[in-house]
Amino acid sequence: MKAILLAGGNGTRLRPLTNLMNKHMLPVHNFPMIHYAVQTLAEAGADDILLVTGRQSAGLFIDYLGGGGQHGVRIAYLIQEQAGGIAQALELAKPYIGKDEKFILLLGDNLLEEPLRPFVEAHLAQDTGTAMVLLKEVPDPHRYGVPVLEDGKIMRIEEKPCYPATSFCVTGIYFYDGSVFDIVADTVPSGRGELEITDVNNVYACRSKLFYRRLSGWWMDAGTFDSLHEAAGWMKKRASAGNEADT
Repeated sequence: MKAILLAGGNGTRLRPLTNLMNKHMLPVHNFPMIHYAVQTLAEAGADDILLVTGRQSAGLFIDYLGGGGQHGVRIAYLIQEQAGGIAQALELAKPYIGKDEKFILLLGDNLLEEPLRPFVEAHLAQDTGTAMVLLKEVPDPHRYGVPVLEDGKIMRIEEKPCYPATSFCVTGIYFYDGSVFDIVADTVPSGRGELEITDVNNVYACRSKLFYRRLSGWWMDAGTFDSLHEAAGWMKKRASAGNEADT
């Protein structure tokens, strides 16, 4: 399976650190943040990865990841000239994905405990033309896209609602096939001038073609100072547990 790994954006919530460095290269315990994203994809069986980032940061990723051999994957690079939303970055990757080919879209600041392989297998079993998102129960859903659930289905996703319909958020882990590019092509920019992935997902939801699974383990959007600190602590704990198991 192919994967699209997004590592662009302005990182405004992590300034002034991101005035100097792309947030996905910031350290999380003993590795840059992007290391864990590539590792997660590799373990999920996505051995062909397209990394999308900004022009000013491309050299950092190439120096660190190279062609991906150290992770057992192949990594290609694509430049997003300016931040225009997740869906815009996805649109740039269209030539990389076959018409009916299924793939993972992962935001590079999403760190998680659970392996993605079971979710990959669930997505592969879905019909062509469908999509899947992963949900996580969080204490502050108003910070995220929140699914409105009814009879086990996502009716729609509300972006950063003041009064969340549920305590679940949509994580930055998405499963699509080539049909998504037709939807992105019809998506119009939001009020902030970006192509929003929530609008894309809501088209699938309206068509009853948006499925979901729930994450039960630890998950973090490491895009703030607090979450970055928490992620570092969790990764340190996981590394320590792994070292103890090896002795």
